Amino acid sequence: MADEANKTAFLEIQGRMIETTGKLKQVQNQMRTKEAEKKRAYLTMEELKQVPDDTNVYKSIGRMFVLETKASLMNEQEKKFTDGEASITTLQSSKEYLEKQMAEVESNLRELLQQDPGLARQIMSMNVV
Repeated sequence: MADEANKTAFLEIQGRMIETTGKLKQVQNQMRTKEAEKKRAYLTMEELKQVPDDTNVYKSIGRMFVLETKASLMNEQEKKFTDGEASITTLQSSKEYLEKQMAEVESNLRELLQQDPGLARQIMSMNVV
């Protein structure tokens, strides 16, 4: 009876671990994307700073280029940069939360396997596909 309960608990912990790992990878990918967007905005701002104020600048929209003022393009890039920083901060806190959850799940798994050495042996003897 206890053996069956331990197997059920193991499967539940395993499911939580897989789910948490997936969420963690997703957050890390989103962070990388936001970092790239932030860097692109920063580099664009740096290039625009070197251009005289009365120069025609164009904004790329798909395959089309639209004439913009330098000031409006600078404002847009600054907004992208600050939005990127805010998103990264939010994603960082999500990442830290998920890492804590992952540590908790690993701890629960370790505890379960220490309680039931037989379950640990069964898991080790399973063929991994």
